[in-house]
Amino acid sequence: MRLATWNINGIRARLDFVSLWLKEREPTLVGFQELKSEDDSFPHNFFAELGYEVHTHGQKSWNGVAIAVRQDLELKILQRGLPGQESNGARLITALCGDVTYTSVYCPNGKNPEHADFQMKLEWFDALGEYWSKLIAEYPASAIGGDFNIVPAGRDSWRGKEGDGEMFHTASERDRLRKFVDLNLHDLFRELNPGSAQHSWWDYRGGAFERSQGLRIDMIYGTPQIRARTQAVSIDREYRERKEDMTPSDHVPVVADLADR
Repeated sequence: MRLATWNINGIRARLDFVSLWLKEREPTLVGFQELKSEDDSFPHNFFAELGYEVHTHGQKSWNGVAIAVRQDLELKILQRGLPGQESNGARLITALCGDVTYTSVYCPNGKNPEHADFQMKLEWFDALGEYWSKLIAEYPASAIGGDFNIVPAGRDSWRGKEGDGEMFHTASERDRLRKFVDLNLHDLFRELNPGSAQHSWWDYRGGAFERSQGLRIDMIYGTPQIRARTQAVSIDREYRERKEDMTPSDHVPVVADLADR
């Protein structure tokens, strides 16, 4: 099973990019974030022609998450929307495929520590922890992938420890993420690439990608059952490069390969 997560930053603007990537990487399940599309206007037929069925939790112009699955597999949606946080946008969808649940999340940005959205972000993570605890009690083989909008540690930022205290690097954000991970989760990329300093997001401005000024904010976490099956995890940096006349997302996919049971 090949799991992936990708903040696509507007699905209709990236269809050609997504098509190339799906044909080359052939993932089993993909969690997409920041669709910027309502459910009724999502390009389901486009994905069907590529061999994928997509289940969405969309929102007009903002947010939106989805899970795409190969058409030869059965998928059951368990949850659309984070319970108690519906007013904060379409940010979570969970599905069951075989014995594995996969959740796609687009965590709040928070804007800046002085903004009201920052407190909302912290409360959203608290709610995510409550939801996740209940989910894994029933489904012990569970993974969650998405844009977490938090840099886990200094080595995950181009600024290193100098970034500590800045937005996405604050102690309160990292504390919330740490509490979530402490719910018996493993950072699959970090555990299989302990010495790596790779990033998953680069600002469009200032030549950030060319200057390697990025952040690792897109992750796949898994329970011990998922960790035991994980064989390899990679960050698909190639898909941040412009291809022909297509503009990439500012995020790239993260891909995890799991052994069959």
